[in-house]
Amino acid sequence: MTLKDALLREFDLEMEYVRNHLERVPEGKGDWKPAEKSMNLGWLSAFLAILPSWSNDILEKDFFDVAPTEKTERPPLPSNRAELLALFDKNREAGRAALARVDPERLDSTWSLKAAGKTLWTQPRWLVLKTFFLNHAVHHRAQLGVYLRLLGIAVPPVYNDSADEKGGMFLDVPQGAKA
Repeated sequence: MTLKDALLREFDLEMEYVRNHLERVPEGKGDWKPAEKSMNLGWLSAFLAILPSWSNDILEKDFFDVAPTEKTERPPLPSNRAELLALFDKNREAGRAALARVDPERLDSTWSLKAAGKTLWTQPRWLVLKTFFLNHAVHHRAQLGVYLRLLGIAVPPVYNDSADEKGGMFLDVPQGAKA
């Protein structure tokens, strides 16, 4: 299996579990947060829906600036679950397509994270896909799982059973994941 094939399989697997969590986001609770320092549920779920688009930036651009000198605004939050899932699906499709068409040699080329034009770090694109995107998505999906639990909503299984449901990757493959 090539590195590109491995990344595609992981992309499909993790994004399906992200979608399973986003399907549980309750309507009308966008401002809710478990603690004052926490991000609210609306932004957390929107961020998870936007994250797959980072694949495009990592594969097609040479850097991303987290603090650009020109003013940027957050995109508007989805107003309901249907919009949230549509945003996620659009970004997942575009992100997967970018990964599917990338020249495997480009995965070894470098990509940088910048802040106000200053390079914070530079790594091979394949590693950025694993850490800055996929692992980042897993982190925030777990955060969303905690929010769901605190709101009394059943948490979907991921790698194994959750406290609420049987399943997970060790027991079955999600419907949308490629074998």
